[in-house]
Amino acid sequence: MSACPSTGGVYVITYNGPAAFVERSCGGWFKGKDPTVPRSALLANWVEGAEVVYIGKADQLRRRLTQFADFGEGKPIGHWGGRLIWRLPSVEALRVAWKETPGRVPVEVESELIAAFRQAHGKPPFANDPHRLGA
Repeated sequence: MSACPSTGGVYVITYNGPAAFVERSCGGWFKGKDPTVPRSALLANWVEGAEVVYIGKADQLRRRLTQFADFGEGKPIGHWGGRLIWRLPSVEALRVAWKETPGRVPVEVESELIAAFRQAHGKPPFANDPHRLGA
């Protein structure tokens, strides 16, 4: 993570593995809330054929990606963005890429990337804006 800049920008998480899911999330519980969602929600949010599983933004990329990794290690992090990722069976298959956005507001760049993904696939990446989290 030391190579990651502290500046603002966007990041993309890719996964090149099967649409299979582990039973329980390894993500941290925040304020006693279990990050595990029903399998039906995972299946509803899965985007067949897409390697991108999450697009995020950060005012400080290194801090945000550290939080993301800490959450995946079971630490109680309050930011649950991308939490569906921690149900994938091979977290070793995850790859992270980032891009600094000097002169641009990261949230605007993130919105453009998600809109382009949605246009190409009909819905957002797997772990962005989960639309069917059912109980």
